[in-house]
Amino acid sequence: MKMPHSENGFQCKPRIRIVKGKTIALGPGKVDLLEAVDRVGSISQAARLMKLSYRRAWDMIHMINQNFKTPLVARVAGGKGGGGAYLTEEGKSVVCLYRKMEQGALVTMQKEWDDLQKLLRDPDSEDSDSNETK
Repeated sequence: MKMPHSENGFQCKPRIRIVKGKTIALGPGKVDLLEAVDRVGSISQAARLMKLSYRRAWDMIHMINQNFKTPLVARVAGGKGGGGAYLTEEGKSVVCLYRKMEQGALVTMQKEWDDLQKLLRDPDSEDSDSNETK
């Protein structure tokens, strides 16, 4: 789910975070990780896809699971074929709700985004480099 690029190539992306104190219980990176686990059925494979260490991915999943009433990711014990992980029904529901919140944010801010785009510089214009911070 992405807002279409404007004519000048800019894009607007809302970043929704569910926080408790200083802890981010859920945010864009964690939802991306949940979706990756759902696709590949493994925390380690999802971590590789996202260029995260296994430890970082595991810590993120642990944090997610600790902040919800029921775990969003469940693990399958290893064996001859190895273990795995999957999203629980609650996990799938949370991902769906989060993506709907993002879509709602995009819809809500569309007018302001349209107005803001008119103020953005065209990256192909001759003087686009003249105002860059060096």
